[in-house]
Amino acid sequence: MTTAKTKIPVRIHAMYTSPGHDFKGHHGKPRGRHPVYTRDEIECVAGRGVIGDRYFDYRDNFKGQITFFDWAVLCQMREKYRSVGFNSSSIRRNIVIEGVDLNSLIECEFEIQGIRFYGTQHCAPCYWMDDAVGSGAEEFMTGRGGLRARILSSGNLRKGNACLILQRESILVS
Repeated sequence: MTTAKTKIPVRIHAMYTSPGHDFKGHHGKPRGRHPVYTRDEIECVAGRGVIGDRYFDYRDNFKGQITFFDWAVLCQMREKYRSVGFNSSSIRRNIVIEGVDLNSLIECEFEIQGIRFYGTQHCAPCYWMDDAVGSGAEEFMTGRGGLRARILSSGNLRKGNACLILQRESILVS
C-alpha cells in the first residue's frame, strides 16, 4: 500500500547561519558573541549540515543538521519582546518557515525545494533564550521552539514560496 504525497504550500521568510556557538558549552560562563548571518540561499549537504553553520560536520548522523522555526511564533515573539529590541536571528534557528505545524514533522521525511529532510525532534529552548531574547522567552518557546532535522539530500534552499512534500496523509497546517 502506498500513501499519496501531501503537498503543502509554505513560505521561507528568513534563513540564518552562524559559524560559532553562543550558548553550547558556555554553562557558567558568558554567552559567546558569534555573528549571525542572514542568507537568501543556503547550501544543505546530506548528512553534514548547512555550509557555514556551526553544526556543519558536528558529528555523524547529528539530529540537528538544520533547524526550522515557525513564522507565526516569531511574529508573536516580535510583539512580546518589541520593547527589548528583539531580533529574529536571536532564536538561532536556520530556517523561518510559514504554513506547516513543525511538530507534526517529527519522525517524518519531507521535501522542500527538492531537498529531503527527516524531522528528528522538537528544538527545545534552553535557559539561554531568556538572555538572547528576553525574560520569559524559554517558557514562551516551550513546545514551539522549532524542529531539528537531518539533511537527507544535498541542494540549495532559497527564501520565498515553496511546497513542502510529505509521504503522509495527516499533517496539520498552521
